[in-house]
Amino acid sequence: MPHGGELRSYAGVPSGPIPDDMARTLKHGYYAAISYMDAQLGRVLDELERLGLRDSTIVVLWGDHGWKLGEHAAWCKHTCVETDTNAPLLISVPGMKHAGRSTDALAEFVDVYPTLVELAGLPAPPGLEGTSLVPLLEDPGRPWKSAAFSQYPRSQEGRQLMGYSMRTDQYRLTMWVHRDDPNRVDAFELYDHRDDPQENENIAVRLDMAAAVRDLTAKLRAGWPAALPPK
Repeated sequence: MPHGGELRSYAGVPSGPIPDDMARTLKHGYYAAISYMDAQLGRVLDELERLGLRDSTIVVLWGDHGWKLGEHAAWCKHTCVETDTNAPLLISVPGMKHAGRSTDALAEFVDVYPTLVELAGLPAPPGLEGTSLVPLLEDPGRPWKSAAFSQYPRSQEGRQLMGYSMRTDQYRLTMWVHRDDPNRVDAFELYDHRDDPQENENIAVRLDMAAAVRDLTAKLRAGWPAALPPK
């Protein structure tokens, strides 16, 4: 899907740049949707309280993707930038010691199920790629995963590419490979989130970053088993 293709499928949305007045309206609608969702969650929590179930219910709130509102001159999702993969994740557990605390640790959607399994006292089935977040709930500041992974395809000048991305504490690396030949790399993107959290400068092309690209690529190829939290 082209950048913003989801948005441009609606009537009245131009195929070119979004005018300022329309951008303002779209952002207003986005914030209104957040407020609406917040209100609905409040109703759910109120009902749990009314039924006497709040102290025995695990609540997980998360979104399935991020959303661009004009960043990178684009809208919606369907890319490999951080904005598209950065989503909310809130977990509330009865009796948790650090209620209201946040963490900078990396988490992935595949972690949600094993977390619920452990919290519910159920046996974890074999083959799970996710990691239970229960240790983070008990100690939000502890060392955790060294990387999180995502992927999304794109077509460019007739080339069908898959973007494999990896986020570490400092960097986000995307390796674009040909879908008909995964060993054929088309390009790299590398962003330093300490200096460039909005990912405006691709530093993969800099000569002084060659070693970092090489090391991060090896880590990306090693995948999630090599990024698990320390025991």
